[in-house]
Amino acid sequence: MSPAVFSHGDLRLYLLSLLSESPQHGYGIIQALTDRTGGTYTPSAGTIYPRLAKLEEEGLVTKTVDGRTTIYSITDAGRAELSAREGDLAGIESDLADSVRLIANEVRQSVQDAMKSLRADLKAAERDERDSAKTRPKSAASDARSASREELHRADAVINAFRARARTDLRTHVARGGSLPASVVTELENALDAAARRVTVALQELSGH
Repeated sequence: MSPAVFSHGDLRLYLLSLLSESPQHGYGIIQALTDRTGGTYTPSAGTIYPRLAKLEEEGLVTKTVDGRTTIYSITDAGRAELSAREGDLAGIESDLADSVRLIANEVRQSVQDAMKSLRADLKAAERDERDSAKTRPKSAASDARSASREELHRADAVINAFRARARTDLRTHVARGGSLPASVVTELENALDAAARRVTVALQELSGH
């Protein structure tokens, strides 16, 4: 998502809205915008800091330096403008939700297209392997290698399908305003780690190690 998702002046008002929730440093604001858009829009420092400087110049924001970190806070004047433009803010949030939903749908469609292409490539590879196998002398070892290669292709497809589905579900959930607690990500990480260990153990047992 490009900065054009916010029309002229909208990002300025949205920054005030974010700061009305709590004081933030610049990176925190960038991260908040990324989170609110489900990762579809990450503004650059060159986009955010000049706008924060302009808000400070207008007396709508103040900044304090804490060590090497600059913290931005909304002022009473900033809250007053935010209150006066409550209707505008609601419109911005509605448009933003629509944009994120559209991009999420595009991402989901691109994933589906990629999976179709992947499945077609795998089928073509399987056909090529079968055709090639017909011209090779038959042996138990070659049959086993051929079967293993087919299973490897299937494993690749399973892994890629899981990654695409999980990534799309997570991004869509966040884009729709859902929360993503660290516990869920940790659970996902632990489950994947456990699955990887089981695969390693199974392969070691097969190889006799």
